[in-house]
Amino acid sequence: MSSDNPLTDPNVAHPDIDEALIARLVRTFYDRARTDDLIGPIFAGAVHDWDEHIANITAFWSSVTLRSGRYNGRPMRPHLTLPLENEHFDRWLALFEATAKELCSPGAANAFIIRARRIADSFEMAIGTQRGEIRRPRHRM
Repeated sequence: MSSDNPLTDPNVAHPDIDEALIARLVRTFYDRARTDDLIGPIFAGAVHDWDEHIANITAFWSSVTLRSGRYNGRPMRPHLTLPLENEHFDRWLALFEATAKELCSPGAANAFIIRARRIADSFEMAIGTQRGEIRRPRHRM
């Protein structure tokens, strides 16, 4: 049985995704996010070395989509201390999805978007748990 969900395929997320595309997507997204009225201030307060941050996030997406093993950090931990609310995740996803659709083929964009939505849900639920709240996934396709 075939599925459009790339998470059901144990191989690379999509054949159009490579390191160059990931680097371009991450850099373009963060150029936009840094100037965004809602999430820009969150990033400005949390990120002190943009080159390092972009390199880390590029490695993260390489590991997530290409299974490269380049990222070996803990992405959840830094987010737990930030003043993040649902609207921040909604805006992050809107910008990320628009950027992915602009820069990627439809299949590659879908692979990124599915993963980004799952990541947003995981982070929202973890933040809720830390605050003593029960949250359900809001972004899964």
